[in-house]
Amino acid sequence: MENKKTCLYDKHVALGALMQPFAGFEMPIQYSSIQEEHFAVRQACGVFDVSHMGEVIVSGADAEKYINYIFTNDVAGAPDGKIFYGMMCYPDGGTVDDLLVYKIMNNNYFVVINAANIDKDVEWMRKQAEKFNVILCHKSEYFGQLAVQGPESEGVVEDVLGLPCKDLAFYTCKTLDRFDETIYLSRTGYTGEDGFEIYGSHEFIQEAWDKLLASGRCKPCGLGCRDTLRFEVGLPLYGDELSQDISPIMAGLGFFVKLDKENFIGKEALKAQKENGVERKLVGIELEGKAIPRHGYSVLKDGETVGEVTTGYHCLSVDKSVCMALVDSRFAKLGTPLDIQIRKKTFPGIVVKKKFYEKHYKK
Repeated sequence: MENKKTCLYDKHVALGALMQPFAGFEMPIQYSSIQEEHFAVRQACGVFDVSHMGEVIVSGADAEKYINYIFTNDVAGAPDGKIFYGMMCYPDGGTVDDLLVYKIMNNNYFVVINAANIDKDVEWMRKQAEKFNVILCHKSEYFGQLAVQGPESEGVVEDVLGLPCKDLAFYTCKTLDRFDETIYLSRTGYTGEDGFEIYGSHEFIQEAWDKLLASGRCKPCGLGCRDTLRFEVGLPLYGDELSQDISPIMAGLGFFVKLDKENFIGKEALKAQKENGVERKLVGIELEGKAIPRHGYSVLKDGETVGEVTTGYHCLSVDKSVCMALVDSRFAKLGTPLDIQIRKKTFPGIVVKKKFYEKHYKK
């Protein structure tokens, strides 16, 4: 089956981007270099095409009740414009997906899902919706999305795109009427820096992309540095740090699981995990030297395999070889020495916090 293309595909090709398949789409991995794009976001401003992400609008009399039933976080009584991060889980606590839920207005929610999971998520959401008075509108084909990220992003969004965003607090959104359509603008991102995500029609997103690049104030960035940026601030990627076999509790994301709210899918299993502990936990590991641990490499203790790497890099912002790994809980304590098998050699490491670089969000 042929990979899908985002509304900006032709523009990426014209810029000479390295294009590769990702989550069923042909996506730009890099334009200049991952390192150059990474530091553009850390130090100034970069723009990502994230139009491959999926969007579902949930409305109807039971919308709040329904969202709270399928979602680990608690949206009850939230003010308009509030955004929540959390997961949809299976009854056994495994993760269907991690997602963002935007409370647009009373009984109206905007749900953003991962590109690789669109079909699975929408099917899951529709199945759970059968016992609620809700309407689900699958809008992934309609929306394009840009992520404008970095310490200079506020000025760029205001000046270049003419979108008022200074008033937005972190994890809030607004709707704007532009060119006879509704634009969703949020102060969110996946980089650990201040930034904004913008959703609109393909035409609007194409025009916004052109304006950003023409301004010279915003560097085009690919999925390569999107991964290095999210990784070094400890943000999970579905399929690596979360999956059907990795629950939010195992991944250290219990903060986003509100066990004190009414029944939601997976609640009993997640409650039991929190109370009784889990067999495996996600940890950070820092290696000696420059060897780079990669996804799937074995984690060893005294020669025995006790886990495996989920994501690993030589971290650009702190110049260290580090990884996230799912390990036997007995060896998850900070300071525990562990080894990583990289091809035929083993390299010593130590368990550290999963956040290898401090986030710089606007307070």
